[in-house]
Amino acid sequence: MAPANEVLIPPELLSSKTVWTPDRELGQYEDLVARVTNFHNEDKGFMVLDGDVFDVPIRKDIVHRVVRWQLAKRQQGTHSTKTISEVSGTGRKPYKQKGTGRARHGTLRGCQFRGGATMHGPKPRSHAFKLQKKVRRLGLKIALSARTAEGKLCIFEDLEVPSHKTKNIVQYIKQMDDTKKILLVDGGDIDKKLKLATQNLHYVNVIPSIGLNVYSILQHDTLVMTRDAINRIVERMHTPISR
Repeated sequence: MAPANEVLIPPELLSSKTVWTPDRELGQYEDLVARVTNFHNEDKGFMVLDGDVFDVPIRKDIVHRVVRWQLAKRQQGTHSTKTISEVSGTGRKPYKQKGTGRARHGTLRGCQFRGGATMHGPKPRSHAFKLQKKVRRLGLKIALSARTAEGKLCIFEDLEVPSHKTKNIVQYIKQMDDTKKILLVDGGDIDKKLKLATQNLHYVNVIPSIGLNVYSILQHDTLVMTRDAINRIVERMHTPISR
């Protein structure tokens, strides 16, 4: 018998799973119970994940649209070719119009000559296109829900590390099961020691919650978020869309 003032925790919640998901159909907008730990795998309690953010139906078409929008938006678009007025060369007519038996030409800067212009070539432009805010927001919810359903969402109390040594992060990641590439998401500014400890690891990336996006989630097989990061993401998802 436990003392009267002690709260008993159901044994199924004490499993080693990061996110407790009972046998049910996914995408039902139900709240989930998640275990909170840290780099040392110490129990830091539990956290309830909002179902309208972490348990939405998986739609690959929405994710595809958001990823295309992200990749198009980040293209530099600095490609450029020279038109006939921009290439270097004389403007003199190469030879007289008639009587030579050759094709008539008025300039040597045409596209048919070596060193001449490029016709209808690319010019600097923006490749970005518009995508509705509600679609972009839904894409982020789907990506978070997919990682949660796979059991690849880890919730940490914080991302504090004892020192800036890279070997500490390597040791922490080795303790995680089936982790090849990991994305660490903190609520506010990234800790300086954590940034120094991870900047030499190509399979570890650290971003603030404001920079969390669909493409970054898909590029990493494991997502680690702090309590503060999840609270900020949920608050952002619940904020009305300004039109």
